Parts: sequence; structure tokens; C-alpha cells
Amino acid sequence: MDFLSTTFFFIVAIFILVTAHELGHFLTAKLFGMRVDKFYIGFDFFEKRLWRKKIGETEYGVGAFPLGGYVKIAGMVDESLDTDFQNSEPQPWEFRAKPVWQRLIVLAGGVAMNMILATVIFIGITLVLGESRTSVNNPAFVEKGSVFASMGMKTGDRLQLANGKPLDSWEEALDLELFTARSLNYTILREGKSVTIVAPSNIMSSINKQKSLGIRPIVPPVIDEALEKMPAKNAGIQSGALITAINGKNVSDWTEVVGIISANAGKPLSIRWQHLKATQGSKSNAEIIRSQGETFVTTVIPNTSGKIGISLKQTIETERRKLNIAESVVSGIKQTWKMSAMTVQGFAKIFTGEEDFRKSVGGPIKIAKIASQSAEQGPVSFLYFLSMLSISLAIINMLPVPALDGGQFVLNGIEGIIRRELPFEVKMRIQQIGMALLFALFAFSLINDFLNS
Repeated sequence: MDFLSTTFFFIVAIFILVTAHELGHFLTAKLFGMRVDKFYIGFDFFEKRLWRKKIGETEYGVGAFPLGGYVKIAGMVDESLDTDFQNSEPQPWEFRAKPVWQRLIVLAGGVAMNMILATVIFIGITLVLGESRTSVNNPAFVEKGSVFASMGMKTGDRLQLANGKPLDSWEEALDLELFTARSLNYTILREGKSVTIVAPSNIMSSINKQKSLGIRPIVPPVIDEALEKMPAKNAGIQSGALITAINGKNVSDWTEVVGIISANAGKPLSIRWQHLKATQGSKSNAEIIRSQGETFVTTVIPNTSGKIGISLKQTIETERRKLNIAESVVSGIKQTWKMSAMTVQGFAKIFTGEEDFRKSVGGPIKIAKIASQSAEQGPVSFLYFLSMLSISLAIINMLPVPALDGGQFVLNGIEGIIRRELPFEVKMRIQQIGMALLFALFAFSLINDFLNS
């Protein structure tokens, strides 16, 4: 996607996530009778804003700096660093005048709303599409140089166990929760023998660096259709054929076939293929064709575009189970919980040094790229990205860092314990330090994005 598309999907993602987060603070503040002076998406530093409109007591707006957003609640030391209320007595509608338990709920409202957003997305996707399960009977295709290749896994291996637990589907085998576990090993079936391979402790950093898992079920090169007046059809290759070798090199995956053919435009290729004549009511897959089909060897010359005119036939064993509303809700909550636990474990690995901080932390450029890539793959992929980012935003805001919701939560909790308000100057200084830390982290992530892009 081009720059404009990348920017567009980044803005859409940030707008949705920030709106949800700030809406959580806004609604809970209103619930307890607090006056909300501003509701902004993006920051309006130096009075720079794209739009604003006052409705009732609240000014709604879009700031010129798309780094987040904020809700300005009367009587609260926040991102606005407002000091107007410093020398006046607390008013009934102010944040500082409310009981501590109400203040804590308001501070937790943003995190809660981000979690709710992620859960709703998961529930919606599951309700509409159901749950997809791809059998581990489909052997693996392992990309050269990938993390799984470095672990010793090879194309054709079949997954059996993950950390000693039997696997029924590829979705279970590649569950992101596994990659944040303290240790990870797989038991695979190779040429009739069980082999155990061990993942590196920094597997998440390696995956982030390569931007892909590098493993998936094999897509057998079974031809759905040999197009008329194209090289494959002209050479006699039939629809339903399974390509097994090109120029004497065995091939087992569709991408291997496409890669070799594309790289040999205008050059003769010796293609070995097998074909099983279909009978009424019979089913055939790659294994049946390989064991029962008749073998042919044909010379084909790809055209100048590196194509021979064949399309793929989908033969992977995949099951999609439809869920009712209750099952979808349970599934959505489980997915949110699992993703949250995985995110927390990921942060723990970063803080303990098990994962590379520079490779694991992404700034606006990295987020924009992922948003664009996920949107390119379709709306479901983009929604999954939004839900994951929403959970990450929620957990980051839980951290007890000044200027974040977690830091504010700790300060207000302390005031509840000591039963008095901390000095205004102390709270303001803590907020300023927190803002400085956040800007420093933003600058680091931005530079890091440039260096790693």
C-alpha cells in the first residue's frame, strides 16, 4: 500500500482506539457527576486543533497532534497540566471532591473500555465466521531462514505435541500464548519417528524481526484448472493434476511451484505430475493422487510473464464450526483473556531482558505499517489487529507510570490510604515527569522505527 493508504489506516486505528479509551473516562466521570471540560482525540498542544465544538459544558475536538487523546475532567491533574483550580476550594463537580472509589473507577474506565472493545470485536468475528480449525494432519511448510527452520523443523514434518500437550489443529500449534511461555518445545513426526525441537527463549523477538512465523500448512500443488491456450494446457497437463517435481527437483508446496516457474520465463521446464481419473462420488486429495495416480513428465515453456496458466485447487483439511451467541460470547471473552495474558507475559520478557527491547517496541511508523498490511489482507485481519492493539493500549495504561492511568490510580490510591490529598505541587511535578518520560519513549520508538524500517 502507498503512503496515503498507510496513513489513512493508521489514523482510523488510532481514532477508534483512542475514542474508546477516552469514552471510558468520559462516561464514568459523567456517571459520578463530574464536569468534563474537554474531550479530545489527538492533542491540541499550542492551541493547534483541526476541529472543535462546544456542546453543553464540554468542548469536543480533534487535536493537530495524533499521538493519543485526553478527557479533561474538572479538578484533576492530567495531560493538560491545568493549574487554574489550584488556589480554589474543591467544588462538588470536581474530580478531587469525589470519593476515592469513584475516582479509581473513572481512572480505570479507559482500560475497561479498551478491553470491552477487543472483546466485542472477537465476539463479532466469531459469531459471523465461526471458529476455523485446520487439522495437524496437514504437514508443515517451513520457510528457509525462518525461526522454525533454525529450530530444526523441516517441510513435511507433522506437528504432534506442544509442551507435551497433544495438538489437534494448527490454530492450537501456533497459538501466540505458546510463544510467550517460559519455554516452548514441539514434538513432530518425521518419516515415522517422533522428534522434539526446542524454541529459542527470544522467539518473539525473532518473529518480530522476520515479520512472519515462517511456518504454515503445506498447500499441495494440485491444479484446479489448466487454462485454455496457455502453456500447461497446450503441453497436455490436465486439471486435477498434482505437480511433484520440476527439472528433477521435488516440490511439495504451491509457492515452490510458482517461484520456480516465475523465475524461468521463456525457458523449458521438465514438469513431473500425477493424475488420478475422477470417478463419480469419489473424493481425491494430494495423498490419494500421490499414491494412486498415474505419473507423467511434460516439458512446458512459461510465457514471458513467467506463467503457464494453472490455478490452485484448495485441498487443505479445514473445518469451520458455527457458534451461537452464547458460545461466541464465551469464545470472545476467552480470546481477550488469552491475548491479555500473552501481552503481559510479553512485557515481562522485555523488562527481564529475555526479549530485545528495540526489536519488541514499535512506534507510530511500525503501527501504521502493520495497520496497512492487516487492512490489505481484509477487514477481518484489520479487526484482529485493532483488538490486539486495544489490549496492548489497555495494559500499557495499567503500568504505574506517572501520566498513565496506572500512575494516576496509584496516586489516588495513596490519597485514599492516607485520607488526605497530596500537595498539588507534588502531583503536578509527578505529572510533568511522567509526560517527559512518555515523550522520551515516543521519540525513542520513532527513531527506532526509522532505524528498523
